Amino acid sequence: MDYVQAKDVVKRYGSQLSVDHLSFGIREGEVYGLLGPNGAGKSTTIKMMCGLLKPDSGDITIGGLSVRSHPLEVKKRIGVVPQDLAIYEDLTARENVTFFAKLYGLRGKELESRVDEALGFVGLLDRQKDKPGAYSGGMKRRLNIACAITHRPSLIIMDEPTVGIDPQSRNHILESVRTLNRSGSTIIYTTHYMEEVEAIGTRIGIMDHGRLIASGTKEELVRQLAREEKLVIRTDGAKLSAIEELREHRMVQRVDVEGDELTVYLPSSSSYLQDILFILSKHEVSIQTLTRVEPDLETVFLSLTGRTLRD
Repeated sequence: MDYVQAKDVVKRYGSQLSVDHLSFGIREGEVYGLLGPNGAGKSTTIKMMCGLLKPDSGDITIGGLSVRSHPLEVKKRIGVVPQDLAIYEDLTARENVTFFAKLYGLRGKELESRVDEALGFVGLLDRQKDKPGAYSGGMKRRLNIACAITHRPSLIIMDEPTVGIDPQSRNHILESVRTLNRSGSTIIYTTHYMEEVEAIGTRIGIMDHGRLIASGTKEELVRQLAREEKLVIRTDGAKLSAIEELREHRMVQRVDVEGDELTVYLPSSSSYLQDILFILSKHEVSIQTLTRVEPDLETVFLSLTGRTLRD
């Protein structure tokens, strides 16, 4: 049974339709990667899940409870790691986590135990008396996670949790996601880094123009939706005349040029390699290496939205 369900959800800002009759389900125990270009409606959807915005129509349920009808009960089940840091710079790390834990009703020995647990989990117990101003960007992100998980939520929403941090902290956060998931938490994870979703996601949803346009495992999406593959050709000098003729070929979808390297995009499983080689040979372009790149998740995203994830 789906732990999170969106049913025909609509949200407008004035005349602008941000979420357009959105429906999807997220199973209990999943790490669900929610992807989409800027303006796709992801942030609005997350705000509605958290009860920060009300849908104009439709509903979202979490653990069988309606966000519209039972907003306070739903909020108790959710931990949110927002894209913009939600910590207080004038409080110590321990005081920050304690403050948020008290909002969920934790008191006494249980409060102290949970705060220790959360700070230990993100690796900040030995820096608990420091204020965030003494932290690196990655440590602040980890503190943000500690504030979100102290009450042991069943659903954790992470919105771009690794933006602008060092590789070590990024790896720490990704491993934290895996550990939280193994402990039973359902996780919704948004990011601009495709490799993160590939590393931790059990299923992936792709949004565009307020709708969910594809959903499935990485393998399912690539198998069902990848429409192109690419040839990466390193030459001794790519001539403009050769590039122009390649771009005019009826089966070539796109040619990208970077220095002496050409990336030629073709329909998946096409058999036009001989044509490519003939055109380059005709224009006396010598090939040093040629690599055929199979469709991947980035290719799926590009073919569905017309943009790369980081655009």
